Amino acid sequence: MPGMEQGLDLFNLMNTFVPLFFIIIIGIIIFSAIKGISQWSHNNRQPVLHVKAFVVTKRTRVSGGANETPSSTSYYVTFEVDSGDRMEFQVNGSEYGYLAEGDQGTLEFQGTRYLSFTRMVNQE
Repeated sequence: MPGMEQGLDLFNLMNTFVPLFFIIIIGIIIFSAIKGISQWSHNNRQPVLHVKAFVVTKRTRVSGGANETPSSTSYYVTFEVDSGDRMEFQVNGSEYGYLAEGDQGTLEFQGTRYLSFTRMVNQE
């Protein structure tokens, strides 16, 4: 029966690919977790720095939201320090709303982790 042999071949093929698919997914999850823990550990070993800076630009990134799935918004702020170097940090929504382009003050960060920005008060 030629149809029966074809069905068995497809069944054997699925027995190979389904476990392989799950191994790849688990590998991706483990890799992401290790990468996140590594970045967290790296930031913890860095000194907390306080530098004069100003807000250059702000941006958002929206993900999800298709086919009635919930959307998620990530907020980013780019700072420029006295040396001319620019650094972009991910911030929370309330901090994003608090900051405005052109704000000057003291940026506090640790590695790639944003801690705070204290706005300089104009003495005019």
